Amino acid sequence: MKIYVQKITVKFKEDDVMKYVNILLVLVFCSLLPVASALAVPGPTEQLRPTLQILIDILIDPSIKGEEHKEERRAKIMGHVTQRFDFREMSHRVIGREWKNLSQEQQDSFQVLFTKLLENAYIGKFESYSGQEIQYMGERIKDDRAIVSTRIENNGQLIPVDYIMINKEARWMVYDINIEGVSLVRNYMEQFKSILRRDKFDGLVKLLEEKNRTFE
Repeated sequence: MKIYVQKITVKFKEDDVMKYVNILLVLVFCSLLPVASALAVPGPTEQLRPTLQILIDILIDPSIKGEEHKEERRAKIMGHVTQRFDFREMSHRVIGREWKNLSQEQQDSFQVLFTKLLENAYIGKFESYSGQEIQYMGERIKDDRAIVSTRIENNGQLIPVDYIMINKEARWMVYDINIEGVSLVRNYMEQFKSILRRDKFDGLVKLLEEKNRTFE
């Protein structure tokens, strides 16, 4: 008995071939997009670490140490800090729901005053830096938020400092600092809440102006 095997041939038109090739190329390209994006955008720790290192380099620079170089040193520090710290977001959060009731001019004015307060209150403490090591303990990311956990050695003790960050257009920006479990933003928010309730926004602005003058 002879078995006949029918030869099956499939003919594609040239247009059909190109259509399938194009579809294949699109699928391959789309499958590579997440990998490419992940490789292109540095994570929060990777973006934060250079900023902190630059601050350390400024603080240990012997050419700008001392009270006579205070303005130059502060200007350099703030110039780099503002590239990684989102003072607009901080200002918004410490004001809370009242922020949306402020005019653009009021928001801008408050941001300037609050940023100056942070500079006066915290940069002064950093200026006593004497070579303490920053240890990077890890990071946690959820959607557009992240926490970068660090430890700073101080007199034989490791002080936990967490940087709370938000992703804005592929840039991880710090909007809060948690030192030994205490949130900088929440601390100021609680203080400002009672002032806003009692003295309104103008009263808070006046208080910040007076406080900043005490550092001059």
